Amino acid sequence: MDRALVVATACQSVAETGEPLSRQSLADLTRRANRLLAEPMSKSTVWRTLDEDAIKPWQYEHWIFPRDRQFRKKAGPVFDLYAGVWNGEPLGPKDFVLSCDEKTSIQARQRKHPGPAPKPGRRRRVEPEYKRGGALQYLAAWDVHRGIVTGRCEAKTGIVPFGRLVDQLLESAAYAAAERLFLVVDNGSSHRGRTSIQRLKKRDRRIVLLHTPVHASWLNQAEVYFSMVQRKVLTPNDFANLEELRVRLRLYEELSNRSPKPFQWKFTREKLERWLQRVKPHFAELQIAGDSLG
Repeated sequence: MDRALVVATACQSVAETGEPLSRQSLADLTRRANRLLAEPMSKSTVWRTLDEDAIKPWQYEHWIFPRDRQFRKKAGPVFDLYAGVWNGEPLGPKDFVLSCDEKTSIQARQRKHPGPAPKPGRRRRVEPEYKRGGALQYLAAWDVHRGIVTGRCEAKTGIVPFGRLVDQLLESAAYAAAERLFLVVDNGSSHRGRTSIQRLKKRDRRIVLLHTPVHASWLNQAEVYFSMVQRKVLTPNDFANLEELRVRLRLYEELSNRSPKPFQWKFTREKLERWLQRVKPHFAELQIAGDSLG
């Protein structure tokens, strides 16, 4: 009974109690639970009770469920390309799959005060106060099967800056000799819709542009590379100026390309089908047509 009361208290919306809290600390929860229990419970016992519970509805994470009516139609060919297949046929030696994306508004934060050096038992400390040194947009194309990245920094994003990334790719010896260049992109304004497909096809007939479904950036392997950049290059953000930031990004590209290693992409078409069946109820809630999921 006591366990059930503790769990029920944790699940209860705090606003319903009249207290101005959005989230409860362990101390808050213990205090509220003890008002209902015959005998008071310690914080450690409350924590253990909640930790042992199988379902934890008081915890949450941000998540966007798929909303694209053509999720399978758009995602399937992307997974095929990652597996080295196009229209049921293996890709040739001169076919390349490039996952392209933009990491926007990367600031150069100039710390106002130097942080103290790390000591035994104490981490390096970074001052929270900084001056803004401007921001760059980082555009990159990740070669899915070779593990090579091609990137550039721009003052802003848009059709023209993205076109310069494409030009940079076409100037590369490997891609200049390609038979087909498959570019996987999201639905950002720089390369959105059929207009972008036609524009790039006109730029070079070998380019095949594929869009991931809406709200499915996790299908774009360039996002994986950007997560590495965030962890290894941009954290903590402490750059004297934009040029230092630009150089650091370029040097990391060079470092990555010295020992190219493709990502081990394990989400296949088969796993996509199973995943779509699991999320099918959410499509129904969003009134998405049933034939989208088969």
